[in-house]
Amino acid sequence: MDHPRDTASEERTRRQRRAMLLMLACVLVFCLMDAALKALVAHYPPFQVAALRGASSLPWLLAWAAATTGLRPLLRARWSLHLLRGAIGVMMMATFVYALQTLPLSTAYTIFFVAPLLITALSVPMLREHVGPRRWTAIAAGFLGVLVVLRPGGEGLLSMAGLAVLLAALGYAVSAITVRILARTDSTQSMVVWLMVFLALGAGALALPEWREIRGEHAWLVVGLGVAGALGQYLITEAFRLGEASLLAPLEYTALVWGVLLDVALWGVLPRPVTWLGAAIIIASGLYLFRRERVLETGSAAAQEEP
Repeated sequence: MDHPRDTASEERTRRQRRAMLLMLACVLVFCLMDAALKALVAHYPPFQVAALRGASSLPWLLAWAAATTGLRPLLRARWSLHLLRGAIGVMMMATFVYALQTLPLSTAYTIFFVAPLLITALSVPMLREHVGPRRWTAIAAGFLGVLVVLRPGGEGLLSMAGLAVLLAALGYAVSAITVRILARTDSTQSMVVWLMVFLALGAGALALPEWREIRGEHAWLVVGLGVAGALGQYLITEAFRLGEASLLAPLEYTALVWGVLLDVALWGVLPRPVTWLGAAIIIASGLYLFRRERVLETGSAAAQEEP
């Protein structure tokens, strides 16, 4: 007869494995979405592509919300924070799409990987969290990796595209911190749906002066953009529901593998050696940060259990 503790441990292991598989699938789906964004921005202005990202995913996300929590709970929301997230989302998506006009996916991902470091750094002034010297060192090392990629004369420091990805990463970090605050009162469905609503409306309004008619041959890209965006959101929600954030977050770095494969397959480009070097520094810093946070969480939990 199985011991109850053994059974619980096996169930937890199964949940963690499933969460990891869902997260890996989520990263792939979002990379395919980014490839669609890159393909579309070659023909349409960045704000229009950002608006299409929100509008194309919205019907699928509304169906998901209706099937899970219903639509009425969506109206119980902290509107000020949702409006802030919407404005940040417009900026983040438009700058990232703008960068994809000229940067390979792999280079854009490498720079964007600084986002977890920014989240940790911003948690000090915005959430009053404590960050020790080891984590500050990891953050500084990560920014050094960004400077390696954004070097003068490279794809770089003087490149508006590189700076645009940095701005997008900053927006992502601020948005992630607002999610921590919103999650205390609002559902995941509410946060996702209203972000897409404000993204579609805000970016759409900014895109109106230069709006171009969607060509028929690009309709499948717009549909694929919506499906991938909605499916990716469902997968990441399920992954974090089943698994621990400190275990799942490092799996986001697998995006670099998919980015390289998509760059080669669709655009025939490979990252430069210095981009690999910068990516190694940033990823190593991020992984250390995740490991350090997990150690601190474990130590805090153990201290609370002491008599």
